[in-house]
Amino acid sequence: MWRSSEPKPQEQFQQWLDRLARPIEFASRDAFAHLPTVKNLSSFVSSQVMQALSDRAYPRSVEAALLKLRALFVDDQQRLTTVEQQRRLREAAAILGTLREAAQDDAWQEPERPEAPSQKVPARDLWKLPIRFAKGVGPKRSSVLQRLRIETVEDALWTVPWRYEDRSVMTPIGNLVPGMVTSICGAIVKSEAKRTRNRRFTVLEIGLEDQTGRMQAVFFNQPYLEQVFAVGKTVMMSGRVIAGRQGWMVPRMDVAQYEVVGEGNDFTLHVGRIVPIYHETKGWSSRQMRVLIKGLLEEHAADLRDYLPVSVRARQRLVPIQEALGDVHFPKAGTDLPAFQQGKSPAHRRLAFEELFLLQAALAARQRSIQVQKKSLHFRPRTPVLEKLERLLPFQLTSAQDQVIREIFRDMISPRPMNRLVQGDVGSGKTVVALHAIVMACGSGYQAALMAPTEILAEQHYRNLSSMMESLDLKVALLRGSDKAAMKKTQAAQLASGQIQVAIGTHALIQKGVSFKNLGLAVVDEQHKFGVLQRKTLIEKGYKPDILVLTATPIPRTLAMTVYGDLDVSIIHTLPPGRKPVRTFLFGEAQRRRAYQILRDELQDKRQAYVVYPLVEESEKIERQEAIQGAEHLQQNELKAFRVGLLHGRMKQADKETVMADFKAGKIHVLVATTVIEVGVDVPNATIMMIEHAERFGLAQLHQLRGRVGRAGHQSYCLLMAATMGRNKVQLGKHPTGNQESASAVKERLEALVQSNDGFVIAEEDLRIRGPGEFFGFRQWGMPEFRVANIVRDGDLLQQARSEAFSLLKQDPQLSAPGHQGLKEAMLRKWEKKLDLGSVS
Repeated sequence: MWRSSEPKPQEQFQQWLDRLARPIEFASRDAFAHLPTVKNLSSFVSSQVMQALSDRAYPRSVEAALLKLRALFVDDQQRLTTVEQQRRLREAAAILGTLREAAQDDAWQEPERPEAPSQKVPARDLWKLPIRFAKGVGPKRSSVLQRLRIETVEDALWTVPWRYEDRSVMTPIGNLVPGMVTSICGAIVKSEAKRTRNRRFTVLEIGLEDQTGRMQAVFFNQPYLEQVFAVGKTVMMSGRVIAGRQGWMVPRMDVAQYEVVGEGNDFTLHVGRIVPIYHETKGWSSRQMRVLIKGLLEEHAADLRDYLPVSVRARQRLVPIQEALGDVHFPKAGTDLPAFQQGKSPAHRRLAFEELFLLQAALAARQRSIQVQKKSLHFRPRTPVLEKLERLLPFQLTSAQDQVIREIFRDMISPRPMNRLVQGDVGSGKTVVALHAIVMACGSGYQAALMAPTEILAEQHYRNLSSMMESLDLKVALLRGSDKAAMKKTQAAQLASGQIQVAIGTHALIQKGVSFKNLGLAVVDEQHKFGVLQRKTLIEKGYKPDILVLTATPIPRTLAMTVYGDLDVSIIHTLPPGRKPVRTFLFGEAQRRRAYQILRDELQDKRQAYVVYPLVEESEKIERQEAIQGAEHLQQNELKAFRVGLLHGRMKQADKETVMADFKAGKIHVLVATTVIEVGVDVPNATIMMIEHAERFGLAQLHQLRGRVGRAGHQSYCLLMAATMGRNKVQLGKHPTGNQESASAVKERLEALVQSNDGFVIAEEDLRIRGPGEFFGFRQWGMPEFRVANIVRDGDLLQQARSEAFSLLKQDPQLSAPGHQGLKEAMLRKWEKKLDLGSVS
């Protein structure tokens, strides 16, 4: 409240406006004659508006006008043409006039303050309002909407269209001409279904009329449309115009799209404008969604809350939330339709930025909560066991490995917990880096755990590390879910007592009954194969142990900022010396004989080979059978001179171990396997890999598989077999971009692997093609799901959101400022459980 001795808020605002207006009015005077003499106008206006917005809360209309005014002066004045500078000054003068009128409004006695909610009806929390209570929904339709991830009013409003149709201009039926591709709107005057004698085929003839003429449409073998196209209904149809039975007297349309648009007040929602098209499900159409959204916007526009701070919205030139949601669902006439189709309109940008900002704010809060913790662990940077390790290593560390080890050691001896990600391409030597951290932890009197996603990888780590650990007098154990109960009980007791210093295993490490005496370091390999809560469970086995996350899957920059945004990142850029790049070839079915010859040549040169078949979860039995049949075929035909082995995920553990031991010993020359060998299998003598149905894999997964060869100094090869490259369409099964992909698209995608051995280049291409949701082929790995944002399309926006969020949390770590309460509430609501933000709340 203002004191009687102080000017009223309107008067203060008016005085500020006068100061702000002086240089603008001077620059505009005498037909802009003084414009060249006014220096730093842009920075002056921009800083003044930002200061005013941070000093006081304003009515919504005043705030919007101030943001619009600042947007005119964010660019460097010297870079604008004279004509553009003059245009902006004229627009600024108009906005100043509007602001002066607002300052004179008697209704503005006090600026809107969040601490005085009694002055207005409190806004309803839209995320608490079940969608079933919305007009026209009810219990039955709400269960249908759940399939579209819509459970609340907020969910519905943030379910944006996936495309738009320009129905602003409908062609009169009387104006249709041959070959025209257009849209019409008319009433159904005829709907007649005819059936053949055997009643296996139907023809539905439709007649449509408007005020200018009549048109026909024919639908074959779609008898259900007889109910849809009832006489009297109004329908919109799009397609190509062709000649009808009576020539051009009554034209016919080859219909590509149609929609029953109805009559009454809702008619203009579906025709005569740019129309939003939503994802549909059985029992819910785009037409119903438009009606629902229109009603929700009319009823709840005043309840929409802008969580983004005013200063952030101003810097990023973001439209208010009400405007953004209104425009994204119902674009105005004359809007930039291509920008809407691509998800790059100002409305899309505003909504995407909020989603990304909330995530980055949560990651910043999580990172800060870790950094401010005081850990009770005390690691010693130099211990006798660490010095002994350096003497035992049979090779020299690369400079990249040495650098990453120094970064890890610096984290471990610091007073805050380590939370570090180590990225390294296949074969870059991440395991030896992790070994140094494990030995440092054990040499300081603590236990260490290494969790791998599969038993094969866990066993591989155990085999590679156990002999070295024994030489260092460290007891290491392998924990597997398939072990017998007696062994599990014994291992659990030894872990709890501290007898076992290093535990290597799968999910068995986080099962009930497994506890550590003093866990100091948790190493998580291939983090994306675990859920966030699984990692958290391992952490809770010790009192806030240091965390080291390893991944051989290069993570594109945008993905790293979302999934690993709370971690410090180290990258092993180089491979160990002597490694030769794997040569990769792409073959079609017609070139199979040539591919087999290359494979036989390597085998005759005393090398070994992999033949890999895809494994898709939904059809695991079929795919496994394909691998079994493939192994039998190779043994009896192309590779009958060599011994062929088989490995797949459903084999008994003992059988897996036998096969892998025989392959490593050279008793098996060719290992036919499913993708269980994707990570961890290390047989230096294996120099060639043939991957069947390569088109079914993502590029990142193919690159992982390729990393199983080329692990010694021999030249190695990878043969990609795209089974149906010669056909017009390639069936991909459960492919993220659709069920079918053209042969040219398959070739373009796989050629990226042929051309590059750089995992980061391949990962970026894979992300661009397949999208983030299927980047690894797993949805449970922790990738945030957005309703509007797309981290491939919005990579620049993600960077800006991250910068703004981390800057804000640096200024206000607990988001305790009055203007940040709504932001904090929204951040915790969306991310508290997923990111373990309990310490922030």
